[in-house]
Amino acid sequence: MKYIIYTLSLLLVTLLGCKPPHTNTENALSVSIEPQKYFLEAIVGNKYTVNTAIPSGSNPESYDPSPSQMVNIGKSKMFFKVGNLGFENTWLNNISINNPDLQIVDCSVGMPIIMDDHGHAGHSHEGSDPHIWSSPSTALIISKNMYNSIVGLDPKHTDYYLERYKDLEKVILTTDSTIQSYLSEAPSKSFIIFHPALSYFADQYGLNQYSIEVDGKTPTPQQMSNLIQEAKKDNVKVIFVQEEYDQKNAEPIAKELGAEIVSINPLSYSWNEELIKIAKAIAQKHD
Repeated sequence: MKYIIYTLSLLLVTLLGCKPPHTNTENALSVSIEPQKYFLEAIVGNKYTVNTAIPSGSNPESYDPSPSQMVNIGKSKMFFKVGNLGFENTWLNNISINNPDLQIVDCSVGMPIIMDDHGHAGHSHEGSDPHIWSSPSTALIISKNMYNSIVGLDPKHTDYYLERYKDLEKVILTTDSTIQSYLSEAPSKSFIIFHPALSYFADQYGLNQYSIEVDGKTPTPQQMSNLIQEAKKDNVKVIFVQEEYDQKNAEPIAKELGAEIVSINPLSYSWNEELIKIAKAIAQKHD
């Protein structure tokens, strides 16, 4: 009998040890993408858990959240939206209706909006570019909007948030200085990217972004030919391809230009490291 009790006790301990971790939704905040999580966690520290709606490597324009994600978002104190992502335009209205107490914060408030009009060979399309997190200058605005909202939500810890917010500012400004240092030695001020996700980066640093994708579609042979001609004039030596896209359309362009294909992840949590990686690639700097 003692042996049986001992065995059952060991089994119980084992089962408890294998219990899946509990997701904290009691004191949670939610964001759309991982770069926002990077900023928000830097500010809130251990005061809140931060959930991300769209996993890194997913397409933020077409991502469909799981039911459990919808529940976690609904239980959050606040949801920080980027501003104009396809996911947000599709889902946030329903989330808001079903969770009327959920506060939704627009991280793009106060930001100069770039129109998404990246065309080549006379072909372009218009609309608000949703990729507002892709530069240090816009990251400062996003972070300030987050800080103001968190202080409004939890004013008793203002000093704590302010100290962490100032530390985040320093990281963003240091990232900016590092990027400028690399780009000052770049052989070309132009680059090619499959999907135009670096408009704000290009705008801040005076770069020219060529997009392979045209209106969200694979380019025609004529469009590809025109793109190559323009890229040759600008001495383009790097082609960026996001992780969630197939790079096969970039390969013939790279071969024609003698350019390097670099895989990037604009949705990476390591926001500062990713932008510095992009600057190094444009500058043709290799470790």
